[in-house]
Amino acid sequence: MQTIGLLRRLATWLRRPELLVFLPAVTLAGFWYGGERVLVALAIGVPFVVTFAGAFRLRADAAPVHPLSGMIQRPQLVSMIDGILATEDATGQTTACLVILFDDADRVLDRHGRAARVEIMSRNADRMIGAMRGGDVVARLEGGGFAIALAPVRRIDLESLVQIAARLQEAVQVPTSLDGTRIHMTASVGFCLAARAPDRTGTALLDAARLAAEDALRNGPGAIRAWSPDMSRKRADREAFRAELDDALDAGQILPWFQPQVSTDTGAITGFEALARWQHPERGLVAPAEFLPMIEEAGLTERLGEVILYHALGALVRWDKAGFSVPAIGVNFSGVELRNPKLAEKLKWELDRFDLSPDRLSVEILETVVADGDNDVVVTNIAALSRLGCRIDLDDFGTGQAAIANIRRFAVGRLKIDRSFILRVDQDREQQQMVSAILSMAERLGLDTLAEGVETPAQHAILSQLGCGHVQGFGIARPMPFDDTMEWIRRHHARAQRTPRIGHRAS
Repeated sequence: MQTIGLLRRLATWLRRPELLVFLPAVTLAGFWYGGERVLVALAIGVPFVVTFAGAFRLRADAAPVHPLSGMIQRPQLVSMIDGILATEDATGQTTACLVILFDDADRVLDRHGRAARVEIMSRNADRMIGAMRGGDVVARLEGGGFAIALAPVRRIDLESLVQIAARLQEAVQVPTSLDGTRIHMTASVGFCLAARAPDRTGTALLDAARLAAEDALRNGPGAIRAWSPDMSRKRADREAFRAELDDALDAGQILPWFQPQVSTDTGAITGFEALARWQHPERGLVAPAEFLPMIEEAGLTERLGEVILYHALGALVRWDKAGFSVPAIGVNFSGVELRNPKLAEKLKWELDRFDLSPDRLSVEILETVVADGDNDVVVTNIAALSRLGCRIDLDDFGTGQAAIANIRRFAVGRLKIDRSFILRVDQDREQQQMVSAILSMAERLGLDTLAEGVETPAQHAILSQLGCGHVQGFGIARPMPFDDTMEWIRRHHARAQRTPRIGHRAS
């Protein structure tokens, strides 16, 4: 190993560009003292020595390649970085590591299949290689993404790495044509300088760059992040929080709370929406905005959906047994759940388990899912749920620019108008015109309507006059635990009997 190290240092020394300055002087001296024979020997020998140095370096740094991609893997990349760091003091040259993660790799897989994803990743890898210098090395990472180790350089700073990261992003953003389809992708990049790595090893440098890339991915698309020491702490906090979320789901701390929906015509309860709430034993009620993103990041979305669905259907059964008329329960389904090919079978089994007809379940889907309607699995699932007899509600309508064709394609039965349109509908004439236009469109399409975020009697009244079918919001009732719903339903029935009907659309 010592001999290899010495040869590697000799090879590096012989390849230094500044030695070229002395080449004319050496050649002239050889001719002066030895004549033409020495000159010829130098002409042949010097290129041979330089070639030997380069060949040795290639042999020393060579690593097995992936049989499909032609790129090395993580262990070989780590070994190469270790070699650069081991000779850093002697050569005065350092390195850096970048990790590239694709922002929308799952979308590509869902839309086009695994073979297409492999082909797209391979083409992007070729582009990235083309964007780097000859001595830089690109490696595949398990689970997707690529890592790049820069060839040894005398100096590199954060600004240079940001420029390299941007160049890599530009290479990825070039559209890929596949079977007549142009596919656009973006990437997030993380990097770490060897001088700033938590330890002087290839593993530490690569892991730091990966950590930075994951942070960029969370803040993407198209983000760039440099590794910083607090990223390791944040990662440990997230892992601890994930374990806490696991325990919370097991312990029944995360359960649905129920927010009622009522008819603007009769005042009758037309349903409840099941909303996830975390009752923490020490922190109290944790806001959904605080823990739902962590649920998604931890890969627990489907598990949470199962918990909410189970308790939501159970609530319907308990209301039925108590003699209360609650026609349906609304449950939000995430994009992750909608991409499950077995979703329709799963819901049918759950409905049969509780002996409930499918029309008692309203499947709530974000408008952004319908607007991005190219996913065949999602389209097939929603069509299957509609055929099963479930109601399909388009949630947060007005925020995702869903085309009318997609609304019909997804068999949507009701539009849930986003709260942003309701906020000042009782005061702002333009808001009233906007809501009126949505309601007119829904009427022509034969769709029911529900306004979210109704907070005042005035908003309730104007929505009723404009022709909105149902309302939901703090002005009706805040989300509540199941045990509180029984008393609320009793009070609402008593109040409805004493309250005159507001009336239909104003003429």
